[in-house]
Amino acid sequence: MNFETLQYQQEGYVGTLTINRPDALNALNNTVLAELKSFAEQAKSKSDLRVLIITGSGEKAFVAGADIKAMQSMTAAEATEFSYTAQAAFNAIEALPFAVIAAVNGFALGGGCELALSCDIILASEKAKFGLPESTLGLLPCFGGTQRLPRAIGLYKAKEMVFTGDFYSAVACEAMGFVNRVIAPEELLNQASAMAQTIASRGPIAVAKAKESMHTGFDLSLADGLKQEGALFGELFHTADQKEGIGAFVEKRKPNFKGN
Repeated sequence: MNFETLQYQQEGYVGTLTINRPDALNALNNTVLAELKSFAEQAKSKSDLRVLIITGSGEKAFVAGADIKAMQSMTAAEATEFSYTAQAAFNAIEALPFAVIAAVNGFALGGGCELALSCDIILASEKAKFGLPESTLGLLPCFGGTQRLPRAIGLYKAKEMVFTGDFYSAVACEAMGFVNRVIAPEELLNQASAMAQTIASRGPIAVAKAKESMHTGFDLSLADGLKQEGALFGELFHTADQKEGIGAFVEKRKPNFKGN
């Protein structure tokens, strides 16, 4: 995987994707968005990838938002297309059939906050700042923020964040419920890796099915969600991993999941 604005490395079943535009605080332009979508399309079929960590290069920013200068001369039609391009990239990341961890090392503003929200788990440095400041530019969050944030923290708190455009500390976001853990800056990637390794040791098909159940079930009635949950549970009994997991428990040994 060779990209202009992304760096990728993999150790075992865990991959780390770094958005690498430090001079622009890793701001999202069309190139970054296209490469994120391309990466996700390639990664979804990688049988040797079970957990992905996404972070930003440098110490200042995870992603400091969209490239504002690139938007200055956009027409309304171009702006709409820009929004849909970003949404498609983030949807592709959200739909990956394995766990995705955002390791937020600095500013996660606008599109950066929206990118983090498309991940499954958000780990944040004590120095991280989150916000959706589009209202200060006469705009609204258009990379999924008005949809994913209310689902993550509730409608009324999301309205406060979006309407004010204020920045929030990692601790405040943890209290709101969309940051999982706040970590010392020097330990962020180590702890993200440790969590990733733990998840990677679990049954990969089970993790994928659990993710599917939660994502699709969120918009279903409880009755329909429970029905789906039971069906997905049953599907796992067609897998070798299920037999390995149960067998390992009975035999009092660690399971060796193959992902089949």
